[in-house]
Amino acid sequence: MKITALKCTVIGDNPVLRIVTDEGISGYAQAESAKTYLKPHVMFYEKLILGEDPRDVERVMTRIRRVGAFKPWGAAVSSIEMALWDIAGQAAGVPVYRLLGGKVRDRVCVYNGNVRFPMEGRVDPQAHADNMQRMIESPENFRFIKQGIAFHSGMPRGVDGFSYGEPQPGGFHPNRGLLTGKGFAHMMACIEAMRAVCGTAVGLALDCGPGMVVPDAIKLARACEALDVMWLEDMITGDYTPYVLADLYREVTRSTSTNIHTGEQIYLRQNFVELIEKRAVDIIGPDPADMGGIAELKWVAEYADLHGILMAPHGTGDGLLGLAALVQVCATLPTNFIAFEYPTGRPEWWYDIIDGLPDPIVTDSHIEVWDRPGMGVTFRLNAARKYLPEGDGDFFD
Repeated sequence: MKITALKCTVIGDNPVLRIVTDEGISGYAQAESAKTYLKPHVMFYEKLILGEDPRDVERVMTRIRRVGAFKPWGAAVSSIEMALWDIAGQAAGVPVYRLLGGKVRDRVCVYNGNVRFPMEGRVDPQAHADNMQRMIESPENFRFIKQGIAFHSGMPRGVDGFSYGEPQPGGFHPNRGLLTGKGFAHMMACIEAMRAVCGTAVGLALDCGPGMVVPDAIKLARACEALDVMWLEDMITGDYTPYVLADLYREVTRSTSTNIHTGEQIYLRQNFVELIEKRAVDIIGPDPADMGGIAELKWVAEYADLHGILMAPHGTGDGLLGLAALVQVCATLPTNFIAFEYPTGRPEWWYDIIDGLPDPIVTDSHIEVWDRPGMGVTFRLNAARKYLPEGDGDFFD
């Protein structure tokens, strides 16, 4: 079997790629939503993989893995890897989890980071409590829910004098600095309001940055000890930060009993070595759609387990193909696995163009692992074709 073509398009908000073979089997994968600029980056790799046997996943990946970078520029390599596993599973007639060593669990736990409701610009504690209540009432019955605070929220712009820095415009979480007393007190009031709504039945995880300085990170972590928060994520580095700063995280982690979490932006196993070997955090959260793929995620999970570090993979924008990949790999992870961040299909019509997902997908915060070959999901081609952008009408041909 040989790779004959690599194709990429954008369906809705997600880049989608297809690896075509000479035996009629195609593998599909999806990059994180909002990365609509990714298509030419994906196609850069075509000349490096044409003619290769897609079932030799590691051999193909050695040709392209080194030509990538931290989020968002690891997404193309990661998507190619997942599409290769899809082909390998289909060719062998087995689900991908079989090729990764088999199941450790028959169902995988997920947490809510993406079933969201608009807060309509409000950043007050009651708005956070009301929003949390809506997420708790979502039919997935999530065991725990992650909410953004501090520099991963509207607080820097919505609370006058939140920090000593000037609020920065634009996306990709650009703010950083020391919090004011007013800002810290507001943030804690919001956390306490959400925690009160959660009670003992639902856990609360907090996405905090990047952008916090070490003294504020320690102060927040210690203030959350009595609140039984699941974790504090990406306080110092994180989304779209092309470095790790493990020593700073280690300083925070050693100062508190609150779980400290990071890792969604990190590309490749080599860049997790410091975090893991120094025990700089309690939990890591790689995203298979950014870190180099699902085999890379499993390698890191196993190495983290050897060092007593827990695993809660990121995945909020990975779409329904990303969801399938996360289910397959998380079924195989060691027992340091907690849960992965549940991605959804956006726009809603994504659910009309994909076959193979259970209905409902999530029951009591868990997804049953399916046994269909490959990633186990396929496009409804006639339904999907109408969403192809102009110029990409031959994507499925």
